[in-house]
Amino acid sequence: MTELPAMQRLLDRVEWRSSGGEDCRAKLSSRAEWVHLVNGLDAVATDQLAGFRAMTASILNAARLQFGRRSRQVSGILATDGYRGIVDRVRSKASDWVRPRNGILEVFPDDVMAADLSQPFRAEVPKIAPGGPISVNWVTHPAGPGSGGHATCYRIVKYLDRMGYKNKVYFYDACRADLKYYEGIAREHYGLTCPIADVRQGMADAHAVVATGWPTAYAVFNARCTGKRFYFVQDYEPYFDPVGTQSVLAENTYRMGFHAITAGRWLAQKLSGEFGMDADHFPFGCDTSRYSRNPASRRAGIAFYSRTGTPRRGTELGLLALEIFAKRNPEIELHLYGEKLGDLPFKFVNHGLVKPAELNEIYNRCFAGLSLSLTNVSLVPCEMLAAGCIPVVNDAEHNRIVLESPHVRYAATTPHALAAALEAVVRMPDFEALSGQAAESVLSRSWDDAGAAVDAAFRRALKI
Repeated sequence: MTELPAMQRLLDRVEWRSSGGEDCRAKLSSRAEWVHLVNGLDAVATDQLAGFRAMTASILNAARLQFGRRSRQVSGILATDGYRGIVDRVRSKASDWVRPRNGILEVFPDDVMAADLSQPFRAEVPKIAPGGPISVNWVTHPAGPGSGGHATCYRIVKYLDRMGYKNKVYFYDACRADLKYYEGIAREHYGLTCPIADVRQGMADAHAVVATGWPTAYAVFNARCTGKRFYFVQDYEPYFDPVGTQSVLAENTYRMGFHAITAGRWLAQKLSGEFGMDADHFPFGCDTSRYSRNPASRRAGIAFYSRTGTPRRGTELGLLALEIFAKRNPEIELHLYGEKLGDLPFKFVNHGLVKPAELNEIYNRCFAGLSLSLTNVSLVPCEMLAAGCIPVVNDAEHNRIVLESPHVRYAATTPHALAAALEAVVRMPDFEALSGQAAESVLSRSWDDAGAAVDAAFRRALKI
C-alpha cells in the first residue's frame, strides 16, 4: 500500500479546475502516475473499511456479551429478590453516581487547617467564687427529633441547670443548616431552656468549654475564650467512617489535650489507655417513668431496633438473624422499629419511628429484643430491661463493661448464634419471673445519677 506521505505528493500534483458546465478533471503528468494514484487510494479505502468493520464487530460482540451478562443478572435478581431487588440496586447505583466525587467533610476545612495540635492554645480558667455558678459552653451539632445522643447530652445540661450551672449551647454545623429552626427543635423536643447561639459567631468566656462530637472538637480547640477544655464522648467516632480522612480527623481529636467525660466506663478506659487522656465517666441512666413493665401484657413477639443509616447498629446482621429465627419459629411475632423498611423475606410488623410510649407498649408485647452495638452500647438494652423484655446483645467487651447486668443475654456476633439466643429466651419455662427481675434491676438507674457524675467530674477537674 502507498504510504501516506507518498500519497500526499501524488495528490499535490493534481491540478483541479472547473470550466463552465464541464466536469472537474484532473491532469496528471503521466498515465502511470494516474494508475498509481488510483491504486493507492483504493488500498487506503480498503484498509480503512476493514478497520471500521473490525471495530464495529468488536463493539457488537462486547454489547452482546454485556447484554447477555446483564440479562442473566436481572433474571437472577428477579427470581430471588423480585422487582424490589432491581429497584434497590438501581437506587444504590444512582446514589453512587450523584454523590460528589470530592466528598463533603463534616467539619469546616478551615477549622482543621487552623488546628495545629503541636501548638495548643493555653486557655485561662477563671476562678470560681465560693458558692458561685459554674459557666459551661457546650458545642453541639444541631439535631432533629429522636437523636439518642442529643437526648443524653441535653439531659445532662438540664440537670446541671437545676444544680445552678450557667449553661450555654453553641451549634456547629458544616452544612450551614438553618440554626434558628434547630433551636426550635432543641427547645420543643429536648426541653432546653438555656441560651443557644452559633459558635461561628464566637463564644463567651466560661469556666468550661465542652466538645460533644469530633467536628465540634476543632471549634473548641481553635476557640480563644477562657475555660478548661472538656470532651463529652458518647462513642468511639473514628469507627463511624471507613479508614480514611474523616476517621483520621476524628481520631486526632483525642490528641487535643481535652479532659474526657464519657458515656460508660469502656470509653474512659479506651481513651485514657490509648491516647493518655484524663477521663471520667458517667453511668447510663434509664427513664423508668417512660419504660416500665406491665404484668398484664401478653407477650408473643421479638423486638428489633433497625437503623440502616447507622452501620454500628448492625441492622443487616440482625435481619439475617431474624430470618433464621422466623423460619424456625413462624408463630412468634417480629416487631421492627426505628425506621420504615421495605419488603423482607419474613413476616413482620413494620412500626417505623415511634415515640417512647409506643415503644414501651412494643417491649411489653415481646419476650426478647435484639439490640446490636458494634461500638459503644446504646440506651436500648436498659429500656428493654425496664419493660421486662430481655435484651439479646452481641457479645463484646464494650457491651459487657457498660451494661453490667446478669439479665442481658449475650451471643456471638453471627446470625445463627443470635437467632439461637432469641429462641432460648422465648422457650424459658420461668420467663415471667426473669422478666420481673429484669425490670426491677434497672429501677435504681436514673439520669440524675448520670448528671451527678458529670457534675462531680467538672468539679474535680476545675479543682472546686
